[in-house]
Amino acid sequence: MTSPTSPTSPRSFDVLIVGSGLAGLSAALLLPRTCSVAVLTKSHRCDGSSCWAQGGIAAVWDQNDSFDAHVQDTLIAGAGLCDPTVTRFVVEHAPHAIGWLQKMGVSFSEHDGKLHLGREGGHSARRIVHVTDATGAAVQRSLMQAVLEAPNITLCEQHTLVDLITTRKLGLPGKRCLGLYALDNATGQVLTFAASHTILATGGLGKVYLYTTNPDTATGDGIAAAYRAGCRVQNMEFIQFHPTCLYHPHAKSFLISEAVRGEGGKLLLPDGTRFMPRHDPRAELAPRDIVARAIDFEMKKGGHDCVYLDISHQSEAFLIEHFPTIHQRCLELGIDIAKQPIPVVPAAHYACGGVATDLDGKTPLQGLYAIGEMACTGLHGANRLASNSLVECMVFAQAAVEHIVRQGNRPVPALPAWDVSQVSDADEAVILSHNWDELRRFMWDYVGIVRTNKRLDRAQHRIALLRSEIHEYYAHCPITRDLLEVRNLVLVAELIVRSAQQRHESRGLHCSRDYPDLLPEARPTILAPRR
Repeated sequence: MTSPTSPTSPRSFDVLIVGSGLAGLSAALLLPRTCSVAVLTKSHRCDGSSCWAQGGIAAVWDQNDSFDAHVQDTLIAGAGLCDPTVTRFVVEHAPHAIGWLQKMGVSFSEHDGKLHLGREGGHSARRIVHVTDATGAAVQRSLMQAVLEAPNITLCEQHTLVDLITTRKLGLPGKRCLGLYALDNATGQVLTFAASHTILATGGLGKVYLYTTNPDTATGDGIAAAYRAGCRVQNMEFIQFHPTCLYHPHAKSFLISEAVRGEGGKLLLPDGTRFMPRHDPRAELAPRDIVARAIDFEMKKGGHDCVYLDISHQSEAFLIEHFPTIHQRCLELGIDIAKQPIPVVPAAHYACGGVATDLDGKTPLQGLYAIGEMACTGLHGANRLASNSLVECMVFAQAAVEHIVRQGNRPVPALPAWDVSQVSDADEAVILSHNWDELRRFMWDYVGIVRTNKRLDRAQHRIALLRSEIHEYYAHCPITRDLLEVRNLVLVAELIVRSAQQRHESRGLHCSRDYPDLLPEARPTILAPRR
């Protein structure tokens, strides 16, 4: 990166997709074979959150279940903020999405010749279609194999999104996305990608917190890039903390699926006392926000490092059949879940907010779509119902593809190469790791499961200092993946805090000691970029 500009000519495609999780791969495979498609992923092809999904995919499949019941469960979990139209749209398209995955070669778990349906917290019926306890990994394998075999799809691994290219940035009329800049992690070059349509499917932002169930790739890249490009974000304060993350020094945030509680797992204090019935009549099957707050309360009240999830009433054969991944991982760490309770703590798990989109997955920026966890469609409201996220990925991938096909391709003007003329050598790279560590720690302490005005103000002050420091670094130092991720994390942290400061109530995943009551009207929190 010593020349004034990147020497590589722009690469042109009909559709660019950023992200190789379920949302991105679904969109790539649903597009017509006549479309030239590039799928960019900043790490290896299956390093995203989708591979880590254990529980499954929620869909009405049993004759004793109904769309109305699934809709109602979603609305209740969402604490009044779900969009009813979007919710019904997703629920009614969920069975078709399951059928599509079966056609793509996914072999879901069966019982007596029928799909085995699990049950998770907040669901009034068994409707979780799954592949034992490793649904995401199984789905990813099937879809990735299809992508690798598709002649019209180019997979670009180790390519990190830098920024979107818009007409506004080029001084052209209109509000349109024309492509993007991406860092080739291997060479250090920033490459130019042009496209008539761009789909962001970059996943979540869990790495903004010290403890998370998310992989290292979850740094809010798509949300930050879309916001910088002029898109609004919505409901960023609603961060779902999964109640049961394995508590062990060598576990690296291994998730204990909600399905374990669905099969009768009980939450216990270290002395063996069951506590969930004191917090909610649904006990362990209450929605995640309630269970996470209950665990947080009991840990702080008793000074406990963790609580325990006991599934030992089930036979070892049952546990190996239904939870082989969890059973094996716990055994590797010296925990026999057929005989011992599992030590667990809450951890940041899922962002219910994100880039505001419509029923087609569109953003206000023409040619730009956002799907998957990084989008705020209106489905999840103030709290996501378990296993609704994977089906949302597929339903909105289909919706975005259908809109792209209806629109057709539009010519893209010549795009400039990335300018590196102001770059100097970096001699303080250690600052990035320090900034990242500081950010994650104070976000955990100040913007966690329970919040106060004072904590949010402290976080806002620290973010402002970090933002100024990183902006200076970004302007003068060579771009690296670490720098891009820290830059994005600081921005999404700011959006979370600003959104939390605007909500003067406790609703769903946002619990404030200063505003413990629920306001009579549920309103979304919307932030527009500052000009």
